[in-house]
Formats: sequence, C-alpha cells, structure tokens
Amino acid sequence: MPLTPPVPLTPPVPLAALLAREDLALRQIAGPAAPGVVLHGAHASEMTDPYPYLLGGELLLTAGVHLPDVAEWDAYFDDYVTRIVAGGGAALGFGVAPVHDTVPGALVDACEAQGLPLLEVPPRTTFAAVARAVWQLMERARTAELRRVTEAQASLAAAASRPDPVPAVLRQLAQRIAGRAVLYGPEGTEIAGAGQASPDDLPLAGLARILTARVPAAPTATATASDTAPSGAHLAAYALGAGQGFVLGVAAPRRDPGDHTIASVAAVLLSLLTGEQQSGSGAARSSALVRLLLGSAPDEVAPLLGRESGQPWLVVHARPDAQTPGPVAASALGTALGSPLVDLAADVVRVLVPADRAPGPQPGWTLGVSAAAEPADWPAADAQAARALARARATRAALVRHGRGAGLLDLLPQDEARAHARTLLAPLAASAPLSETLRAWLSLHGSWDRTAVALSVHRNTVRQRIARCATLLGTDLDDPDVRMELWFALRNQ
Repeated sequence: MPLTPPVPLTPPVPLAALLAREDLALRQIAGPAAPGVVLHGAHASEMTDPYPYLLGGELLLTAGVHLPDVAEWDAYFDDYVTRIVAGGGAALGFGVAPVHDTVPGALVDACEAQGLPLLEVPPRTTFAAVARAVWQLMERARTAELRRVTEAQASLAAAASRPDPVPAVLRQLAQRIAGRAVLYGPEGTEIAGAGQASPDDLPLAGLARILTARVPAAPTATATASDTAPSGAHLAAYALGAGQGFVLGVAAPRRDPGDHTIASVAAVLLSLLTGEQQSGSGAARSSALVRLLLGSAPDEVAPLLGRESGQPWLVVHARPDAQTPGPVAASALGTALGSPLVDLAADVVRVLVPADRAPGPQPGWTLGVSAAAEPADWPAADAQAARALARARATRAALVRHGRGAGLLDLLPQDEARAHARTLLAPLAASAPLSETLRAWLSLHGSWDRTAVALSVHRNTVRQRIARCATLLGTDLDDPDVRMELWFALRNQ
C-alpha cells in the first residue's frame, strides 16, 4: 500500500466549464460527455507522436499540420489517438482553419472508439485563447481551494480550543471533507468519530491498524497511508506523532486537492491534544510533586517547574460553558494558556500559569484569574481565582481578574486589620457557607440573582443566608457603611 503522495494544491477544472465559455464557442463532437472529465492544463502540439510530451490531464490542441495523405487517415488517427490516451491526455481540440476546413471524420471515429473527448475549435478562436481560458479557470479554482483550506484551518484551530476539543476537531474535519473522520486508539479501537457511519468504516479501521503496525513510533504526524474502499470512497490514515499509537482515519467520497492539507492540520492538532504536554520536563514536575508531598515549601519547589525562585504565578479557575470538562478538554485548555500544570477537579479546571503569560478569554470557557502571587501565596491566589470565576459566571463575563492595587487597606498594619476582621466576623466563623455567601453578595452589590448564579444555589437560599448573617452579626446589611466595613473585614481574613 503506497504512502500518500503530496497532492498539488492547484485543482483541475471540469471540461464542461471550458465548454461553457461562450467567448470560445468550443463544441464537443466525439467522446464521452461525462461531467467527470477534468483538465490539468492545455498544450498545443503538431507532433505526429505527442506521447513523450504529455504529463497527463492536458487538453491537447492541434491544427492537423502533421497529418499524412488522406488515404492513410484511418490507421494514422487510430494510432495517434491511442498514443494520446496512453500519455494521459484528457481531451483533444482540433482547430478548424487554416489547414483543414472541417474536423476529419476518421479522427472523430477514432476518438469516439477510444473514449477521448474531441473538441472542435472554430476559426475565430485561437489556441492561445483556449489555453488562457484553461489557466484562468485553474487559477479561479486554485483561489477557491486556498480559501477553503484557510477557512478549514481556522475552524479546526477554533475547534481545538473548545471544551470538547477532540470531538469538535473531528466534527469540523468531517464537515470540511464531506465525509467521515475517526480517531483510533493504540489497539485499533474507535475512540471518537464524526460524520455518518458507513461500510467504509471497516476498511478504514483496517488501514489504521496497518499504519500503526508499520510506523510504531512515528516521530511526526506526517506518516500516512491511503487506499480506496469498495464503494469508491477515498481512505486515508494519519499517524499521530511521538509513537502515541493514535491514528486519524478519514473517509471521503472524493478527494479534492486541499483535503490532504486539511486532514494533516487536523492530525497535528489531534496529536497535540492526545499527547502528553511537552511544556517543561515531566520528570521535574514529578520531582516537584514528590517534594511537596514530603513537606518541602512551595517556593523551594517552584524552580523545578521552570521558573526562577521569586518569580510570580497566576492561578486560573475555569469552567466550560456547556458540558462538564474531561481530561482532554482540561489538557487542551492548559495548552491554550501555555502551561502543563493543570488540575481537573469536579466541574472546575485549575491551571497554574506564569504571571508573564497573562491569559486572555478562551472560547467556550469562563475564567477567573488571581493576582500574581509567589509560591508561598498560592493558597490565597487559589481562593482569589475561585472568587473571580464566581463573579465571571454571575456577570456572564468571559474572564474576570482579581484586581488589587494600592488602597486604604494598604495604609493599615496588616496584623491589626486581620485581628479586627476576625473579631467582626466571629459570629460567622463556624459557618463557611454563610461567610462565602456574604462575600459573594457584597461583591455583586447585593444582587440576589447574580449571587445565586455565582454560588450555584437558589436565590431564596441566598436570601435566607443573608438574613441569617444579619441576625448573627446584629447589624443592618442595607446600611452602606456596614457593608463597607464587612467587605473590609472579608478582604483581610
């Protein structure tokens, strides 16, 4: 089974498109009128044997200068057309005038017998005009194909950043090739697929297993194999790199020139999504984890994560806008944020990101980002990110950053501020839900609905908790001075 060769991006043009050009007035007088006949170029030649000069797929143009005596036409044209067909010529154009007034009947018969489309080129149409028309049609087709490939690349990249990246990439690929795309695991089992299933899936799976066996440690995502299904569908398999054992299988009813490029882009993206994160050293990360478990301080461990001691980090909390995130979606988010330090906990993904890689909004995700923090302050930054995410969800913002610049709080001794906060909030100390509800409610300017969204509870629950807070604190929470002092205390806990 041959490896898939590179496919030229310039697509052929249908012969029917050339015949439709009214300015040329071409007329097909022999050969099949099948719409599947395509042209890869145009070439004029008066050679008696054009075979050595044909690349395949051309419209060969001749005025019959090379023809022998009329008595020999039958045998001559039989051999002439045979050589054109053997050389891969797609069609023959015969120019009427100045050498011949009509197309020789023997040529018409030979083309009809051997299934070669024969076009009559009228006197007013030059071969140069026909060739130019072919190249114009090819350039238009090439521009359209480039646009299709570019749009497909953009849509695949967007799909890879979704919370369900692998299925999303497969869906986009299947849509772009009007066929089926399947991701196979190391054992040849189907992991995910998109597009309508068909009997072609069986030979496609076989092709994937053959490729896996042939290239057990493919260094890149470019190792491919191709075949044709009994139905005539084009099958292709792409090994996903670094010896992962994953294979992308593609089945399409036809193969357009840009399909290989589109599928290759999808293979590269899937290789990144299914492979281990390569940012940083896996061994160093394992060492960092072990040292933390054995009691080392975070600031001693941070250099193993690729950062010098004292350099700040951000904590990011993220939730997908739709379904619960899985490991692949969490890994893809980490890749998008530029960090392999990802934790998937319940319905929230936490990512530790170097502060110089400040994250932006991610399609399909809601993000909360902490202030920059050194390793010793990671727990506080984690709480900041959680609150920022809750605020982002409540306000329907794609991303909220925890912002804390210099202010009144910085003018007071920290120990005294914390002592005051503990005293003021002591009645709530035994109930974390009450403290957190009060914090969210104050941060959202007393909005019951937004607080309910942020805490994932019913708005009546928020009302009951806030009323309980007012009772325990013995104060009026409608008083702006009271709210300000409580917010001050909550910020200094």
